Order: sequence, then C-alpha cells, then structure tokens
Amino acid sequence: MTAPELPDGLVAFVKRDCPTCVTVGSALAHIQQVAGLTVYTQDDPSFPSGVEGVIHDGDLANSWHHDIETVPTLLKVSNGAELDRIVGWSRTQWTEFTGVDDFDPDLPEWRPGCGSLSVDPNLVDELRARFSGSSLKSRRVELAVLEDEIEAMYDRGWSDGLPLVPPTEARVLAMLEGTWRSPDEVVATVPPDLVDVTVEKVAINAVMAGCKPEYLPVVLAAIEAACTDSFNMHGLLATTMPVGPVVVVSGPIAERIGMNSGRNVMGQGNRANSTIGRALQLVVRNVGGGRPGEVDRAAHGQPGKLSFCFAEDEAGSPWEPLSTDFGHAPETSTVTLFAGEGARCIVDQLSRDPESLARSLAQALIAMHHHKLVIGFDAMIIVGPEHVRVFEQAGWTKTQTRDRIIELTKRDGAELVRGAGGIDEGLPEAFADATAIPKVGPDGLILVHAGGGAGMFSELIGGWVNGATGSAPTSRPIH
Repeated sequence: MTAPELPDGLVAFVKRDCPTCVTVGSALAHIQQVAGLTVYTQDDPSFPSGVEGVIHDGDLANSWHHDIETVPTLLKVSNGAELDRIVGWSRTQWTEFTGVDDFDPDLPEWRPGCGSLSVDPNLVDELRARFSGSSLKSRRVELAVLEDEIEAMYDRGWSDGLPLVPPTEARVLAMLEGTWRSPDEVVATVPPDLVDVTVEKVAINAVMAGCKPEYLPVVLAAIEAACTDSFNMHGLLATTMPVGPVVVVSGPIAERIGMNSGRNVMGQGNRANSTIGRALQLVVRNVGGGRPGEVDRAAHGQPGKLSFCFAEDEAGSPWEPLSTDFGHAPETSTVTLFAGEGARCIVDQLSRDPESLARSLAQALIAMHHHKLVIGFDAMIIVGPEHVRVFEQAGWTKTQTRDRIIELTKRDGAELVRGAGGIDEGLPEAFADATAIPKVGPDGLILVHAGGGAGMFSELIGGWVNGATGSAPTSRPIH
C-alpha cells in the first residue's frame, strides 16, 4: 500500500487514551489558530476538542506509514515530505518548533508521550500484514464463511491430531521477525517427498505448532539436522519401530527462550519444548509428506512422535555440554537430533558409589529393545541431577562414565545367540565363540544432563538402527 501523503505545514498525531495528549489539547487548538495545524487522532474522532477538521486515523494507515511511535508527535511537512519532528510535550521545544510562544502558562514544562497505537503489540502484526505489502509467496487458502478455522485445517489434513493455530498472514509475518534469514531461503530438502522447504514454509508450520517467533531459529536448525543423509529422516519414517526425532537444545538460547531443562523436562507444560518439536514434525508431515499410515509405517508409534524436545541443563552439570561432543565450541547454541523411542525410567535410589550406579545404568541399557540384540542400536541416557552428583563427587568425567557403562554391558556371544536361554531372538550362531561384546559401540551412548533436582532417576531413550542403513545423531548450530 502506498503511504498516504500528509498535508504541508504542521501536523500532529494524538490519541485520547494518552494523558499527555489530553494535557496539550489546548496547545494544539492554539497552534491551529496561530500557525495552522492538521491533527490526526488515532482513537476518538472527537478528540481533541477545540481543534477544527480533525482527521480520524481509525485504520492507523497514516500512523503506520509515517512511523509514528509516540503520541503526541509534531511534524513539519513540505511538498508531502517530512522535514522534522518532535515527540512528547516540551514547552521550549514546541515553541521553537512551531514559532508559537504564548502557550497556556498552566501547562507543565515537560511531559513524556505515550506509545502510538500503530506500535501496540496487540495491533502491530495485523498492521504489518495490512500495510507493509505482502512478501509471502505461499498459496492463500480461502475459507468459506461458515467454515470453522480449526475444523478446516483438520479437514485439509494439516493436523497431527491436535488443534492447530491458524497461520494468518499477520501471524506468519510476525513469526518471520524471529529470524534474520530471508523468507525465500531454502532451508532443506524434506523427505520423504524431497520437497525444498523455505524459511517462510517453516514459519507457517511453526505458527500452526504454536511457536513464538523467538523459537524459529531453533526450529530451522532442527529441520537442517533432520534433513541430512546422516540422520536419515526418510528411514526413520519408514521403519516399523516406534522411533522419531528427539531434539536436544544446548547453549544460551535454551534459557533465553524459556525452555525447560529441569523438573518434568520431557513432559507437558513448557511451550517452547512442546512446540519446537511439534513444528519439526509438522514440516515433515505437511511439506515432506511423512504422514502416518502412508510413508510412516510405525507399528505402534509413541507419544514423542508428536513432539520430543527438551533442553540440556548445562548450568547444573559438572560435565561439558552435549554440543561439544559434536565439535561445537562451548557456549554455542545447538540442536542435536537423536532417532529415539519413548523414554523409560531407570531407578536407583541407593547407589552412592559411581561403580554401583554405572552398573545399574548398564543393566538398564542391556535390556534396551531386547537383551540379546547388541551393537546395532545407539542409546541416550538423560542422567538426572542426583545421579550425576554421584559421578561428580567421585570425580568421574562424562567420558569416563560413558566408557565404564559401555564396558559393563559386555557379554559373551554364547549368551546372545539365537536359542540361548530358550529365546529364539538373538545374534547369528557365528557369534557364539565371541567374547566381551558390548551393547553399543564406542560412540553409541550419549549422556545428557537434565531433569528435576529431587529423585534418583535417569531416563533411557533407545535408538533406531545405527550405521549406514540407519541414523546417526546429528547436531547443528542455531543461527
């Protein structure tokens, strides 16, 4: 929309819902009589009294296009162009600006202005959509008058089973304010349909997921990580195992956007945790075509396939952050994706010795998926604060702890082959003579510190197939 032209001379922007504007109402009337003045009022068209020809800027078009951030604002205009402006009330400044020097002596010497309605947080998104000229390239979906927005999105197959936030132009533009990246920049090629997704398309799905704009950089990084050959999102969808992307956020951004790394860290109640993971899943569904019952062939699935996202508790951890395991510098904000199933609780409320606790964690790890299936799956253990304290007090590093847990999972092939223990599942008979076979490979166990400070619990997340045919944990910096 072209900016409406202002009349030449002195121009004022005011609103009744501003004590300073009310205070200077008589001054505005006096300026109009002595020097000429055009007044635009944002709310009450009868305000200010005593001023002739007040223009009601009810749609805020003039205020928006002329960048009115504070009222009262006085402008000097010549040939439709602004020459100068002042904001608020100052007897000295108004005298110099207007040439009028006999204002009411009862007026105060100075008063600050108020926020313009054109920058009101409750209005600015709609005004941006209405007046800034749409930069969005996505297809518009027009709904019938009697269509319910929520039901319409269900009917069109956009939902993951929960209600979505309608992605209006105003909301999408507001979401895009959360990143410096261009809306038409291609973020990744999304499986399974291998469709290029732009920042704008990600923003649309982030709106539907319920994200705030400040979450968008995290969602973008998560999508970049998910859509890599190493993470293999297509394979993750197509498998019949109940796995999905587990998103772990590390670095300063987690605290900045209010993510939960403590009590109920993998549960409900935190908006950032819930919606960031959901936005990733919606992009895979709505852009990449990864829908349940189609490419998504999970036999059972699990609730984490709606959203599985949490923050690492770095501040309370004696260990280096997860991001450094992937070569990032400390204090770098990152997302790390792990192809995992649902979490299961590991209870050990008695161990105060690190060796004893490591044995408990190792036994839980052995039972992952099936106690006779080894090497082919990675794992993540979310070590709770009371458990990590046991290792800290003994001086065990994260590497030492991880290596010892893996060492304690080693068993002979005779215990693991098919038929051993009367169980047909297991390794091929060729492994019968092998010794000291670990549950996971040397890089197959990820340790993350998170959770509430009370309760000697940790959580185990079993992984999907690793190696070239499966998925590798993948980390990306957040920009």
